[in-house]
Amino acid sequence: MRRVFNKLNEKKGFTLAELLIVVAIIAVLVAVAIPIFTTQLEKSREATDAANIRAIYAELSADILLEDTTATGPSVAASYSITKSGTVVTGTATYVMKQQTNGTANDEDIEIGGVTVDHDDFKTGTCTITVKSDGSAPTFAW
Repeated sequence: MRRVFNKLNEKKGFTLAELLIVVAIIAVLVAVAIPIFTTQLEKSREATDAANIRAIYAELSADILLEDTTATGPSVAASYSITKSGTVVTGTATYVMKQQTNGTANDEDIEIGGVTVDHDDFKTGTCTITVKSDGSAPTFAW
């Protein structure tokens, strides 16, 4: 009889207090991880925007050098100003930004085509890139 009673008292499992402590620890880890994750996600959006704007700038520059207004890039459609003799004067393209907050998360300026874009000027919405054939620096308008 004593043997049966001991087996009934040998319950296996966790107490409610132990489970609550584990849940609290997981909640603290999640609370710390979410802001870090969202910051990194925004940094990746900013890096994507900078890379896409650089690619558009390169595409417009190549089109102007080659005087090719029929080229279509993977990102956006471009428009060109052409003289009567057929020389391409300017190329303009508009890009829709992916980032969700204005500025850059790390407050670093971005260099595109020899032009330093201030971190506060890097904004949400659209960016218009204009490249001229005279060799002057490109312009970016947000």
